[in-house]
Amino acid sequence: MALILIRADNKEKLLNGIADVERHAKLKILGIPRVIPSESADNIVQEIIKQKLRSKSKKAVIVRVEEDTTKSIVNIRKIHPPAHLMVISEEYDAFKDLEAKFKELKPFRGYYSPKNPNSPKRKADSKNNSKKN
Repeated sequence: MALILIRADNKEKLLNGIADVERHAKLKILGIPRVIPSESADNIVQEIIKQKLRSKSKKAVIVRVEEDTTKSIVNIRKIHPPAHLMVISEEYDAFKDLEAKFKELKPFRGYYSPKNPNSPKRKADSKNNSKKN
């Protein structure tokens, strides 16, 4: 399992970034992405890259994926999402902190996995399609 930090300017870019993780990086998202304060996300990134950031984020989420850190990094490097994605590996202190706080963070509303047949959006769509038939 790996954690992916996604930083962006707005919710739309976050949604596209999360979708790109599933669609193009072919990583399986576990559960619901969680909202993290953008200041915290910026601090985590700065701590990891050991440089000042060129731009601050306005929105940020943490996503858990099923695949290990190495596979996640390799697959993320192949895509070009509209948001800044960073795989946080177990070797960083931030990983332990984020993992411990993950369930306490507020769920990110608006994203439903197209691959998960039990997601609320997919259930609503299937009910609407069955009524039409």
